[in-house]
Amino acid sequence: MPTIERDAILARLATIPGPDGSGDIVSLGLVSDIVVNGGKVMFSITVDAARAGAMEPLRARAAEAVKALPGVESTLVILTAERKGGAGQASAHSHPHPPRAPAAPAASASGKPGIPGVGAIVAVASGKGGVGKSTTAVNLALGLAANGLKVGLLDADIYGPSVPRLLGLSGKPQTQDGRTLVPMQAFGIKAMSMGFLVEEDTPMIWRGPMVMSALTQMLREVAWAPLDILVVDMPPGTGDAQLTMAQQVPLAGAVIVSTPQDLALIDARKGLGMFRKVNVPVLGIVENMSYFLCPECGTRSDIFGHGGARHEAEKLGVPFLGEIPLELAIRETSDAGTPIVATAPDSAHAAVYRTIASRIAAAVAGGAGAKPAPRIVIE
Repeated sequence: MPTIERDAILARLATIPGPDGSGDIVSLGLVSDIVVNGGKVMFSITVDAARAGAMEPLRARAAEAVKALPGVESTLVILTAERKGGAGQASAHSHPHPPRAPAAPAASASGKPGIPGVGAIVAVASGKGGVGKSTTAVNLALGLAANGLKVGLLDADIYGPSVPRLLGLSGKPQTQDGRTLVPMQAFGIKAMSMGFLVEEDTPMIWRGPMVMSALTQMLREVAWAPLDILVVDMPPGTGDAQLTMAQQVPLAGAVIVSTPQDLALIDARKGLGMFRKVNVPVLGIVENMSYFLCPECGTRSDIFGHGGARHEAEKLGVPFLGEIPLELAIRETSDAGTPIVATAPDSAHAAVYRTIASRIAAAVAGGAGAKPAPRIVIE
């Protein structure tokens, strides 16, 4: 494969006129963050936030120009819309407008366009990292598929994508029309992740607007259809990714993953509060690493405490979806890219994930606010 040089990319992009027809996007300083990974080229184009919607043809021309270079198999071009402070923010209007609430989502779910061919979108989130959110998201997606649904899994954790490793997937997705990505498939579900587009050890040093644009493209420029449900593995915390999801698509609801530990519950509470503020229904809380059963003697140990997530769910008035134990088999199958729900479907642990998945599906079908589920415990 021919080597793709940065200078060759810039030279090709220098043939693209600027947004106003004067100069070119390179000399105007609009091109940044060029990343070359094999035959995949990624870069961003900075545009005026007020004109971002009208800049799609510019983005498409830049993508096609770079894709014509020898050795380039596909491109990912992100529009970075940044507002400038001070006078540069002045509007062309002569009359003032009232300020907008910065975190307000679209007025209603009906005002947010869905993804064609996708029935419902569910976010799996956590207030902090290290609670097993991605492992839970993958096994819940497989649990939904095991219950007869057509399922997709979007890895929205741009900075730390885990889905490729958890599903044992490698390689790069194909494009069906030079622009729309074809999702990878494993164990009967479709999957898309930034991890398919860069090497596993490549850091994604991206600003917030780039993350938001990348998420939007992975939602709307991927051939997801037909799906009954799209599970989104969110990054931990309450930031750009969560706001993008809440503002760009009509989320059917969010599932919060936490351990029983007090420190994790503090952050889980913040995550739950964030979804409520952006009018996303909370489908329930899952307590991961709930307890440990000794494989030798069967003694139960509550390593991180016990019942914290259940009590938190009761206090906040949201369903408690169930308990997932701290189990060696779950960790081993996850690290090996052979999730336990797919490779050990008759195990008690797989049954827990399938049961929680059934409750999530029922909550989505019946609307948010389902009654708290009964306790799920492996004895």
